[in-house]
Amino acid sequence: MTKFLPIIFVILWSSAFITTKPIVDNSDPFTALCFRFLIVSFGFFLFSFFFNSKILNKSKNFLHSIGTGILFHGFYLGGVFYSISIGLPTGIAALIVTLQPVLTNALAGPLLNEKITLNRWLGVILGFVGASLVIGFDIGKTLPTAGIISAFISLLAVTAATLWQKKISTNLSLPVSNMYQALGGCAFHLFVILFLIERPFIDFTTTFVIAISHQILLVSFGAFTILMFLIKKNSASKTVSFFFLIPPTSALMAWVFLNENLDLVDIFGFIITTIGVYIATREKK
Repeated sequence: MTKFLPIIFVILWSSAFITTKPIVDNSDPFTALCFRFLIVSFGFFLFSFFFNSKILNKSKNFLHSIGTGILFHGFYLGGVFYSISIGLPTGIAALIVTLQPVLTNALAGPLLNEKITLNRWLGVILGFVGASLVIGFDIGKTLPTAGIISAFISLLAVTAATLWQKKISTNLSLPVSNMYQALGGCAFHLFVILFLIERPFIDFTTTFVIAISHQILLVSFGAFTILMFLIKKNSASKTVSFFFLIPPTSALMAWVFLNENLDLVDIFGFIITTIGVYIATREKK
């Protein structure tokens, strides 16, 4: 069963980009995320309580989890949600943040003592070339500049969170760690709402309820838990190698469910980026 977890993760993680659009159409992004992670943290609390997991632990353990939660659920998801809410296509947002593997592989050597080969550096170059083809000609024209910036902030946040999560060692069980991470994300978005958002709102339409339920159950409880498990069991570079499958998967889902189109330059950029990420993260036999 474990060998199928990466495939399940890719499908669930990719689907999050599709259900983000109906969520931000019926709420502001930060209020929706605050609501989402309030429920997620309570769910993991109940799970930890009923299975007798040790919830209270050394302060450094839950502070580490809260910190990675702020990066994962705060800056990363907040950036993605905000970029899509102001008009960045979901496929482009997925492409930018899925450059995470090339950055992780570039930083895993000095930070985690993982071996970085020449092929990985080649992959880094190809990955950024592909992204430039997709976004380079459109910034300030058809693509919102603020959306591009937000997506790149998300990219940096998820890369830092992955490296931090791999580097730290805590005695927290997976559900307890996830609970504190969700609390960190909830606190981050609550801060944004209180100090930066003038009119927070959620319209609990049927579409919103279905979309947010999908992200709570399948993405936060499902995909994110799988990701934390994979990071714990594998090297950072091996874990993030699965992310190169997300752009084509997200693009296919967006085409099917959101009727989004990609022109030839975008498709060519997708191909080059996918090849770059593959080269950067593949293992030699």
